This record gives sequence, structure tokens and C-alpha cells, in this order.
Amino acid sequence: QVQLVESGGGLVQAGGSLRLSCGVSGVLVADWNRGWFRQAPGKGRELVGILRRDGEATDYTDSMTGRIVISRDNAKNTMYLDMNSLQPEDTAVYYCNAGVGLTGNHNPGSYWGQGTQVTVSS
Repeated sequence: QVQLVESGGGLVQAGGSLRLSCGVSGVLVADWNRGWFRQAPGKGRELVGILRRDGEATDYTDSMTGRIVISRDNAKNTMYLDMNSLQPEDTAVYYCNAGVGLTGNHNPGSYWGQGTQVTVSS
């Protein structure tokens, strides 16, 4: 059974940084695209970025470009989302996602984590 487990969310002041982690169990996902989505209160789900199976991070959402880095550690089967210069509008539940079908905002992969809350105070 494939499981994705996020960690690292929390409360941070504006301008601060956080690292989110997404551990994968049940399958090796080196050949899958993996990504991060977020959903703010009252808003729809938004793609944050994709880490393609070749290791290239891409499709960063415009609002976070230049402030985030998506990376992975294949040995740990873990993906990371490093966020800097966080702003209150970045407050959301962040989800990791994986699967062969992950290609964009409207095409997520089949597997989701439970989500981790990120709250940025002003």
C-alpha cells in the first residue's frame, strides 16, 4: 500500500522559512512525478510545483517562484519543499502528491498525503 506522509508544517512569521517533507512508503517512486499542492481557506487547490522523475523541478506556481525549491532524497524516498520569505497569503494546507498521472494543476497523481498546515502570521 502506497502511503505519503507530510511533516514540517507549523506557524511561522512573515519573512520566515519552512521545510516540508514528504516520505513515501510502500513503493519506490523514483520513476514517478511527485509534487506539492496547497489549498488555502475558501480557495481551490493550487499546484505549488512538480518534481519530475528526471529530477527536474518545474511548474512552480507564479506566486512562489523564486521562494521555493523542491528536491528529493532517493535513498530516503523523501521529497522536500523548502519555502522562504513566507507571506500570510501562503497560509494553506500543503499536500504532497505522487503518481504517473501527475502532469499539472488539473492532473494530479493518484496518491495524496494527509496534508500539513502552514500558517504565516503577519
